[in-house]
Amino acid sequence: MGVFNLFGKKPDKNTPVLSAEQVIQRILEVNRDTAPFKIVDGKSEGVDLIAEWKIVDAKWYEIFAKANLTKTFRIYLKLDPAKNEVRAKDQEYTVEWRAGVPGLKAAVSSFQGQQTSIEFGAAYAFTEEGKAGEVYKYRFSTNELKKPIQDAVTACGWKYKGVAFGKL
Repeated sequence: MGVFNLFGKKPDKNTPVLSAEQVIQRILEVNRDTAPFKIVDGKSEGVDLIAEWKIVDAKWYEIFAKANLTKTFRIYLKLDPAKNEVRAKDQEYTVEWRAGVPGLKAAVSSFQGQQTSIEFGAAYAFTEEGKAGEVYKYRFSTNELKKPIQDAVTACGWKYKGVAFGKL
């Protein structure tokens, strides 16, 4: 088990070191249809990958809306093959809901760095049996997004390094 803290996670000493391309592939394999987040190519933003909640995805935005989510964040990931590390920086965004559809804009306070937050809630409605019951339960923790990425990185023999200030 690697060492974890908010700013980084190191691989076990005996883990073989994979290539940068293999690291990117392993991080992309964290994607799954059922997850409330996605990891995409980040070249348009000057980074290797971007991880973000699927807040503008039609399948998910109703759940995020019911959670009354007002802020979200993206993780910008940049690989440094010389050091075998993936540097990560969080960028906070304000969520604006218009007619039930979300839009993102950079937060006025423009937080960048490393953060931990949890949004949670539950919805209740009448079930098919005509009784009130819990329809769904949700929990959006930053660790739900970060931990699978960190695990993928360290499984490749690389270090995950959170960056609070400065360049990726």
